[in-house]
Amino acid sequence: MDVIQLTIDGVAVTGKKGQTILEVALENGFDVPYLCYHPRISKTGACRLCIVRINDVMIKTSCTEPAVDGAKIVTEDDEIRSLRKGILEMLLAEGDHNCLYCEANGNCELQKLCYRYGVENPGLDFPKNRRQRDVVSSQGLRRDENRCVLCGRCVKACAEIQVNNVWQFDNRGSHACLTADMFEKIGDSSCVQCGTCVQLCPTGALSFQTVLGRGPEWELKKESSICIYCGVGCKIDFYTNAKGELVKAMGNVDGPNKGHLCVKGRFGFDFVQSSKRLTKPLIRKNGKLEEAEWGETLDYVSKRLSEIKEKSGPDSIMAFSSAKCTNEENYLMQKMMRAVIGTNNVDHCARL
Repeated sequence: MDVIQLTIDGVAVTGKKGQTILEVALENGFDVPYLCYHPRISKTGACRLCIVRINDVMIKTSCTEPAVDGAKIVTEDDEIRSLRKGILEMLLAEGDHNCLYCEANGNCELQKLCYRYGVENPGLDFPKNRRQRDVVSSQGLRRDENRCVLCGRCVKACAEIQVNNVWQFDNRGSHACLTADMFEKIGDSSCVQCGTCVQLCPTGALSFQTVLGRGPEWELKKESSICIYCGVGCKIDFYTNAKGELVKAMGNVDGPNKGHLCVKGRFGFDFVQSSKRLTKPLIRKNGKLEEAEWGETLDYVSKRLSEIKEKSGPDSIMAFSSAKCTNEENYLMQKMMRAVIGTNNVDHCARL
């Protein structure tokens, strides 16, 4: 009873009662453009780019319009294409979108749509009402209001996913902008630096400080891993530049975190390339830590643990594992303590 049937671009498709036209279209492989819509937040209908024609008459935003049984949908025709091009030109006229110096260049949803609809030199035929505001940032996030299209994704991401309600809209018309707890700078607000707003931002209005000047988007290579900081097991996509440096972490939607990350998962990877990392093991000799080779170190540790266990019993030994290690390394640590030493005295610094 919940299955509905409708026609999209002449193709008969099925959906579920309660879905919007956009959801049914995307689920069935139709490429309907959008900016304000995101599957992780509630519907907005702000950018108007997802407009479709319904039953050969009405033009409505497909991200907010419910899919109805028997409806006939056209996702694009000459009029819709012209309307979308005009919307893109007006969006770009409001800001300053210099793709050459934008961290989102190559991974910008707005940029892709401009290529798709042939928007060249946008904004030249519109009044000079561009928002020229200073770039304001925090330690982890960078905010360039001049690239903002007021789609509202960051506002809803902060309110509905992180539930922190930092971002709000301020002013109206061409003066509309975003504020962080009504502060100009993100660093002055209650922002917890989770970075969800950056991950959902469709332009370069919000970006990560860790990426600035460390490699263009199209050069970054992605590798998926599991966060090392607690037991949730969040899945993360790590991005490295041409030098092999980790520069960005993005939440993977396939993990239990469903794309979300905390501040540790988002930014807690800088230790990997720290110059302070040890490259050799240290043994304390005459009260001073000195570098040693691995063979000597492992022999020393094995001898001392055996001596302590024989003299005071296995429960006189405990292991303190590390969030800076991989899950596999931490597993081996507890395995060694239980199977080799014979104790359950294993702890971990996950409450960092």
